Amino acid sequence: MIQYILEIIAFQLLFLVVYDLFLKQETFFQWNRFYLIGTFVLSLVLPWIKIEAFKTMVTQEFVGYPVLFWQLDGIAVTLAVKETNWLASLSTEYIVFGIGTMLATLLLLYKLLQIYWLKEKGSIRYYNGFTKVVVKKSELVFSFFKHIFLGEFIKKENEANIIAHELVHIKQWHTLDLLFFEVMRILFWFNPLVYVYQNRVSELHEFIADSIVAKDNKKEQYQTLLAEVFQTQNISFVNQFCKSSLIKKRIIMLSKEESKKVYQFKYLLLVPLLIGMLVYTSCEVKNETKDEINNIELVNSIDEEPIPFAIVQEAPIFPGCESASDKKACFKESIENHIRKHFNFPKEAQELGIQGRVSILFTVSSNGTIKNIRKRGPHEFLENEAVRIIERLPQMQPGRQDGKAVDVPFAIPITFKLN
Repeated sequence: MIQYILEIIAFQLLFLVVYDLFLKQETFFQWNRFYLIGTFVLSLVLPWIKIEAFKTMVTQEFVGYPVLFWQLDGIAVTLAVKETNWLASLSTEYIVFGIGTMLATLLLLYKLLQIYWLKEKGSIRYYNGFTKVVVKKSELVFSFFKHIFLGEFIKKENEANIIAHELVHIKQWHTLDLLFFEVMRILFWFNPLVYVYQNRVSELHEFIADSIVAKDNKKEQYQTLLAEVFQTQNISFVNQFCKSSLIKKRIIMLSKEESKKVYQFKYLLLVPLLIGMLVYTSCEVKNETKDEINNIELVNSIDEEPIPFAIVQEAPIFPGCESASDKKACFKESIENHIRKHFNFPKEAQELGIQGRVSILFTVSSNGTIKNIRKRGPHEFLENEAVRIIERLPQMQPGRQDGKAVDVPFAIPITFKLN
């Protein structure tokens, strides 16, 4: 999950850098709107996409280890203990995430209540295509879905232009864009780029409305209107007519000439960016066996020449498997039974809600003893328990290759799971 979140943030950062450097200053406002919303959605989906054609691009040289050692056999053993207290099974990260999500949800509900209260206290008038809510003793100007909120202190001569502006937001469903990011702020409250995305989209909404209304009004008059700072409501998902931090940007955009059509080719920058991301996510299929790669590295560090369990001519013989017809299968089954018999979920790990997979690599030496125990897991509590179990393995008859006793490495993942 942490890797998924980090990939989302990395992808969003790249998309935003391209937007700010190459697209932000262009007057292709609708294109930019679709770019921002589309790339945000893509960032959530891309980490899950694996393209087979790109997988084949990961060569053996990239991995840096012989294919032979990828064939080490492993046994997935899931060991479970019952938890009387369900809170104990939750890690600190999940608890913090849950608290943040709950607070973000409450904040959204509070904002919705603010709008409801304004509507209840205001004077409501119905028109074709929208509802005007006049807020007493106020200079508020914003829209929410088909509702336009106007303070009673707004000058009458400005009201027509303001309503025309807000009608653009209504007709183009800009509120849905902002509410989408409000929901994303609940799910990804810890990701600062969600707020950046919402801010960029909110700016675009104003540029879109300004450009449409300005076609029917002299730009000079409209710029004068923008220069008046109205009271604003601090609600992130409403379309506010005037926001002091935006006024300068809106006037600049209104005064700009329309971007040349040829500049639309800038959006093609998205193509190599997407290809690079897809290559990365597809190559991760190889990286999912990270523990095995680490184990391979450990195998190569052994002084003697080991013969992998999968191809050794005569596998090590576990005590009791001497008369078995398939000694390799008996070895695996005996290892699994040994782990189950000697398993003890560390108390400290239970209290902290720590669980996960520990990859163990050990070698049955040429004299039948266990050596070179290596481990990799989510926490040392689980790693130490896995090592303790392997250290209790009995002495075995060594594996043989061409009649000679040889070292035989064996890899096994042990999954510690709290139920």
